[in-house]
Amino acid sequence: MRLVPLALLTTLSLLGGCSIVDVQQDRQPSRAGGDVVTPALKDVERFWLANFGSVADGAKFVPVQGGKFPYSESDPPPACGGQQSSYEPNAFYCPPDDFIAWDAQQLIPELQETYGELLVGFVMAHEYGHAIQARIGPENQPTVVLEQQADCYAGAWLADVLAGKSSAFKNVTPAQLDDTVAGMLSLRDQPGTSAQAEGAHGNAFDRIRALQDGVDEGVTTCAGYRARNLPVTEVPFTTREDAESGGNLAYDEAVSALADDAQKYWQRTFPRLAGQDWADLPIQPFRSGEPPDCPQPDASAEGAAFYCPDGDFVAFDTTRLGPALHERIGDFAIGMLLGDLFARAAQTRRGEPTRTEQGQLVVDCLAGSWTNDLLTRDSKEGLTLSPGDLDEAVQALLAFGRNADGDGPTAFDRIGAFREGTLKGLRACTN
Repeated sequence: MRLVPLALLTTLSLLGGCSIVDVQQDRQPSRAGGDVVTPALKDVERFWLANFGSVADGAKFVPVQGGKFPYSESDPPPACGGQQSSYEPNAFYCPPDDFIAWDAQQLIPELQETYGELLVGFVMAHEYGHAIQARIGPENQPTVVLEQQADCYAGAWLADVLAGKSSAFKNVTPAQLDDTVAGMLSLRDQPGTSAQAEGAHGNAFDRIRALQDGVDEGVTTCAGYRARNLPVTEVPFTTREDAESGGNLAYDEAVSALADDAQKYWQRTFPRLAGQDWADLPIQPFRSGEPPDCPQPDASAEGAAFYCPDGDFVAFDTTRLGPALHERIGDFAIGMLLGDLFARAAQTRRGEPTRTEQGQLVVDCLAGSWTNDLLTRDSKEGLTLSPGDLDEAVQALLAFGRNADGDGPTAFDRIGAFREGTLKGLRACTN
């Protein structure tokens, strides 16, 4: 299995930050997006005024000196380092001239309309992260390190917003946070991009990991990012056939192969987790609207998939849910669905909850532990992950894990738990 998604979201080249870009004075922001960007940038500067010294040996924070520039096709961005650039729907920081510029015609309005104002704030916080790098380093690092460090700095700003310290973004809801994560999916590199490629930003899995590092651990962790310690999962395709297929197995083959692999994984690992053998878990396919009887289903995907504790089986809609996941996201969306169902069974069989907030996060971590096995095994050992698979998992979790009611973990939290299992394996889920 070499897996890659059919992207649902248009990839935008927007967190450039690396284009080298001169200025004399700030332009007045255009109406398109200016009402969001200006307060966002002021808020990011407020954050760095309070936090810069902690990563700069107590030095005083100096805001960008070259200006802040909205641009459009008719009013292009200023030259950066003497090089005039053409119009692109982008946002960037110019190191030689110390300014930030953004497309106020297309990019910012589209992000704001599709994903909300908080993502616009994140984009500005990311670009300001590049300004921080220009002030304190690091130097001589691959582009992917610098880009993910900027994501991490933006995450640290986001944590400050979530703590209620921002005057520009107040009372952020779980839905707004999840919309921001969804927007990050549109900012990823195309599957199969090498992390060593010039201009690489990282796949969605790695970029969201960097964002979550900033939220959870703050600017000092971000400042420590280097090539030697950054867990980059982005890899290129290894064969032409894999690249041409996008790494996707056909639907029926994906269901069969992934279910068989999940069964074998839990046969190997469940004794270590629970001190007992794993009994094969039956999988019951059903037609949409005709689920098998189950008194109290432990549901996923809004009830279109579930683990049945009374009958000790899992079931999912194979006429609508399964094919839609495969077509719209990719074959490892099926893997994420099966991983969730098998993890619910494993958690229940060992006598632990799945329907509490913490129980759900353990389920996500356990699903990640199987993903870790797929990610780290030798390619000769059967199924392995392809470029794009981890992004498919994030997309699927975002689809399954939206929390508009605020009565459970957000997709942001669930992706974090899944990431722990994926990067650290089963041990991360039992601590």
